[in-house]
Amino acid sequence: MTTAQHKIGSGFDRHSTADDVLAGIDLTGKLAVVTGGYSGLGLETTRALSKAGARVVVPARRRAVAEEAVAGIGGVEVDELDLGDLESVRAFAERFLASGRTIDVVIDNAGIMACPETRVGPGWEAQFATNHLGHFALVNRLWPAIAPGGARIVSVSSTGHHASDIRWDDPHWNRGDYDKWEAYGQAKTANVLFAVQLDALGKDSGVRAFALHPGGILTPLQRHLPRQEMVERGWIDENGVPLNPEGFKSPEQGAATQVWAATSPQLSGMGGVYCEDCDIAEVAPADGTRTGVRAYAIDPASAARLWALSAELTGVDAFA
Repeated sequence: MTTAQHKIGSGFDRHSTADDVLAGIDLTGKLAVVTGGYSGLGLETTRALSKAGARVVVPARRRAVAEEAVAGIGGVEVDELDLGDLESVRAFAERFLASGRTIDVVIDNAGIMACPETRVGPGWEAQFATNHLGHFALVNRLWPAIAPGGARIVSVSSTGHHASDIRWDDPHWNRGDYDKWEAYGQAKTANVLFAVQLDALGKDSGVRAFALHPGGILTPLQRHLPRQEMVERGWIDENGVPLNPEGFKSPEQGAATQVWAATSPQLSGMGGVYCEDCDIAEVAPADGTRTGVRAYAIDPASAARLWALSAELTGVDAFA
């Protein structure tokens, strides 16, 4: 497979923060949409972009919580959005389009992880529906406002994508026993494939897309995990204290790669790649080591296939 999946020597690393990668970058006059931009690394992303001069729109399922979280951060506005509800996605997009503004950056940051089996919409598996289909519909509905000739769409994936390719014959787990981690893995693979195909479709108009793994961060994303499960995984001790602090990033470090992908001039003319630790990642080795990106997650044919499936499920395709 021919791929641009090779490190470029960005000069940043896993310890770099969002402020580090934005040093010297002026985002005055730019507008960013950051889903989930009021919690965890999303909140730090909002702070960093605002500090660099951007106007930030934070679509939020819990609007009151979001407004409290971003209070005091300049240039931030909150609106309502439930990614698991396509009608909510449509309504948010219509409100935004009616404002007549253009979008320079979309960071698809919101998500759920390893939740109990949950159904949304017409019976869709919640992680695939929320993490992927909701963002797919959102970006496609916002497409008329996305600025040609420079806008970037950033899809926040995870090393969790190593757990599963797309379950093409049963993406919504209608058969067999539900596995919350495989379901999460499928959703995160979908996040990468979405960026691959969106970049292929958008690059002629100068809109580029990227996917990324932000790093391991202890945030509210773990809200569905029992403490004992995190203990068994070696993340924390019985008192909730991280067992390997060096293995986890701070929210400031966790936000860095998505902010870098959204703004760095080092990525000019590039797109459709998966990033980690503020650089383009290498393709994962065949031995199953969870570093880099799995080949199935950047396969162009799979990306086009997932796009077609997503368009069929959501009824939305800006490029049809």
